[in-house]
Amino acid sequence: MALELPKEKWVGKIGQVVIGALESEGGTRTSKVALGGATSLPFLGFEGEYPNEPPIGMEIFDVVREDYPEVARKPFEDVIDDPGKWAKKCVEEYGADMICIRMIGTNPEEENRSVEDAEQTIKELKEAVGVPLLIYGSGDEEKDAKVLEMASNVMAGERCLLGLAEEAAYKSISVATMSNDHGIVAFSNLDINLAKQMNILLTDFGVKLENIVMDPLQAGLGYGLEYSYSVIERIRLAALMGDKILQVPIMCGTARVWNAREAFKEDADTGDFTSRAVFWEATTGLSALLAGADALLMRHPDAVKHVKESVKSLHGGGEQ
Repeated sequence: MALELPKEKWVGKIGQVVIGALESEGGTRTSKVALGGATSLPFLGFEGEYPNEPPIGMEIFDVVREDYPEVARKPFEDVIDDPGKWAKKCVEEYGADMICIRMIGTNPEEENRSVEDAEQTIKELKEAVGVPLLIYGSGDEEKDAKVLEMASNVMAGERCLLGLAEEAAYKSISVATMSNDHGIVAFSNLDINLAKQMNILLTDFGVKLENIVMDPLQAGLGYGLEYSYSVIERIRLAALMGDKILQVPIMCGTARVWNAREAFKEDADTGDFTSRAVFWEATTGLSALLAGADALLMRHPDAVKHVKESVKSLHGGGEQ
């Protein structure tokens, strides 16, 4: 007698957000990625549609500070002071599907780089790589309004993502996003109600739901990962059960892994230092995808490799 697998039936569908515009679409990107579009839980395509393999992006900075983790710095020692070359190495040597640049150097309380300097960085990045781009501000609301307005104009026609929109600071980013038909990343701090509220605020302000990607905050392994997993999973379950305002793709970053002592503290009792950090990031990233994330932003190329191999295996097409 044939064994019939039990299958869940969902009424909801996650919206699809496309990042990047090809030359035929008015842009200059050589590739684009699609997030979301599923009608099933992650990697359970036999229960519904799971059309888009999660893209894995890599994170770079306009300036790199002294406390940047040594293990994450080492693969990029020769290019880390040049965001364009850094991004090019991420794409050409390590297979990044997209690049996210954090413009932390524009923060008035830190390096306070001018908008003109930031513009030159983004123009160089745009020319250096053809993959879709994400551009994040420094977290200073007033300066980010100027930097992201500039970024929106420089990237006009390229269909990038701007961020991060937060409950107390989302209007200027929304305007920058809507002015050139970009997407926006809505940040919430491990709170499903706030995640939903952010989508409501943005859509009430005029941002189309199909231009929103949620970042519900991914904690690192050993530092609250289980709570993050629960929040992401609950968002995805609510969306599949029909909550339309939560039916937008989720993107998670693994940056907080690099604040964990396991990622920077040598300890002979816990094995090789570099391998430990790499697997700490890979485990955190894969957990986010299994919980419901549709895309990742990561730092170490070996961790990216491990996650990509796992995704291929789970989504089909990987080595057995």
